[in-house]
Amino acid sequence: MVGQAGANRNGMDGLNRASGAPRGINRRTVWQRMRASAPYYLLMLLPLALLLVFKYYPMYGLQLAFKDYKTRLGIVNSPWVGLKHFNQFLTASSAWNVIRNTLLISIYSLLLGFPAPILLAVCLNESPSRRFRKSVQMITYMPYFISTVVLVSMIIQFTDISSGLVNQMVRGMGGSAINFMGERRYFRLIYVLTGIWQGAGYSAVIYLAALSGVNPELYDAATVDGASKFRRILNVDLPSITPTIRILFILNTGSILSVAFEKIYLMQNNINLSISEVISTYIYKMGLQNSNYSYSTAAGLFNSVISFAMVFITNTICRRFSDGGLW
Repeated sequence: MVGQAGANRNGMDGLNRASGAPRGINRRTVWQRMRASAPYYLLMLLPLALLLVFKYYPMYGLQLAFKDYKTRLGIVNSPWVGLKHFNQFLTASSAWNVIRNTLLISIYSLLLGFPAPILLAVCLNESPSRRFRKSVQMITYMPYFISTVVLVSMIIQFTDISSGLVNQMVRGMGGSAINFMGERRYFRLIYVLTGIWQGAGYSAVIYLAALSGVNPELYDAATVDGASKFRRILNVDLPSITPTIRILFILNTGSILSVAFEKIYLMQNNINLSISEVISTYIYKMGLQNSNYSYSTAAGLFNSVISFAMVFITNTICRRFSDGGLW
């Protein structure tokens, strides 16, 4: 019986080894794998260090939002005030105007700017000329590398009321010069359109990469069935890149309260300030210019919480009505 039990145990061990079933953690094997992958771990050190220093370590300062920060006392010794700064932010009349401006600019950018790279990518994908497609892709991709300062300088020069190219064209067509930067009603339109011009080509690369993975047999089958080019776009191209569109839409929805600080701050002036003041510029002015660090931290934390909630809600809706999301 003892011999039979030993044989059975040896047989089971051999079966486990043959099937690859783990009997425990082989520390020596793990260490050997880590040593073999040492160059990859070394490559990860710098990005990981940057992530920890610039993304996670600053979270230590979030407690400023719940304290009455005093420079001489430091973060730890400053008195705790709870939700005082959040109440001040949410009850201030200027704060609600800032939130409204941020939402309007973000919604306009999402409604007009999100479909633009999709349309550009589809049109480039359907172009029969490879040279034309590459040329247009390069031309539309280049504005992304223009710095924000240069971009705003170009906007001011092109829309100048006396010598701007836009106003010269308006005069040439028999119209009157328009002070684009001096009238509030044009601010959001200029901001959104220049953002589309700068970012559509860069964002279209993602959709072009997704379209490159579409099975050519689907196009052949659609052509045999008599589908026009427009029908092929509706029935082949768009369904193929729907997962990519869904993920990017969720990410864009999460940044609906995160309007770019540099561009909008440089475009601000005393005339358009009532509609151009957004959360990011408001935080900068309250925190750095007025030295109200606790209040500005509370406003920034409110912005981050709302952005996270938007991502979570949008992802939940996408998972309920479609077959996927971010998680």
